[in-house]
Amino acid sequence: MRALYLTSHDTPPTIAELDVPTPGQGELRLRIAACGLNFADLLMRKGTYQDTPTLPFVLGMEVAGIVDAVGPDVSGFAIGDRVAVFGGKGGLAEYGCFPVERAVKLPDDMGWTDAAALQIAYGTSHLALDHRAHLQPGETLLVLGAAGGVGLTAVEIGKLMGARVVACARGADKLEAAKNAGADHLIDATSQDIREEMKALGGADVVYDPVGGDQFTAAFRSCRPEARILSIGFASGDVPQIKANHLMVKNISVLGLYWGGYLSFNAHALTKSLDQLMAWYSAGRITPHVSHVLPLEQALEGMDLLRDRKSTGKVVITIQDL
Repeated sequence: MRALYLTSHDTPPTIAELDVPTPGQGELRLRIAACGLNFADLLMRKGTYQDTPTLPFVLGMEVAGIVDAVGPDVSGFAIGDRVAVFGGKGGLAEYGCFPVERAVKLPDDMGWTDAAALQIAYGTSHLALDHRAHLQPGETLLVLGAAGGVGLTAVEIGKLMGARVVACARGADKLEAAKNAGADHLIDATSQDIREEMKALGGADVVYDPVGGDQFTAAFRSCRPEARILSIGFASGDVPQIKANHLMVKNISVLGLYWGGYLSFNAHALTKSLDQLMAWYSAGRITPHVSHVLPLEQALEGMDLLRDRKSTGKVVITIQDL
């Protein structure tokens, strides 16, 4: 099988010919149709992601495909089932073996591209806004990086949950994407002052931050009392340093969210969230935004789009026609 294989953190991954894997205890083997790219793939290439696998390994965290074989002690899934899986690795290949507890069956009306784009981006935003921040109807939600893979989903889900959504992104094109996802107000991070714009809007009750750096600082200063800041990631490369006395004085909470970590301590919260997202998809209430669909041979170009912030929403790699 063909796979995007990483053998060193100092050299780019390459497409290699590998043996088709055999599913082990409690595993499904998929014929993979599509794989969604994530910023974490870039960190894994450098070896700086918190869950970077041991070298060598196949990149690709979230996949969609058809069950091709099942290992011992697998129940609830059968050969021929259409599924999506958050595998954490192994997705940029024609076949992959994944733990059955990480698989979800797809609605009949969900295509491969949408299925590969939905799990991490929508799952992160829904779990963050619902389970962690308890976003309430009528609250003001500020979304930083609002045109990125997770940012657009936070705009869309925040609006579904009844919030007033303020989207912050760089440039008119990205702000237009956020507006189309449901944003009520727009802030251009290249030309407008986040704190001043939010102050004019009455401040933020919840901040969704996959960016970090100076934008975190500006958002923090725009928070209302008892606001909740969701720390999702640090696309800026700058991890904020938070002064505890400032949290105390403003009665603000900072909440971390690592979506994949829930598999190890509260998998029910994650699967419950995914069930809700699949229901919303089937009802036409959410629509994954995919700006680029590329073949496996162009997977590195897809990662460059993420690194250079030239994509909006998701970049999906098609592996094979199923």
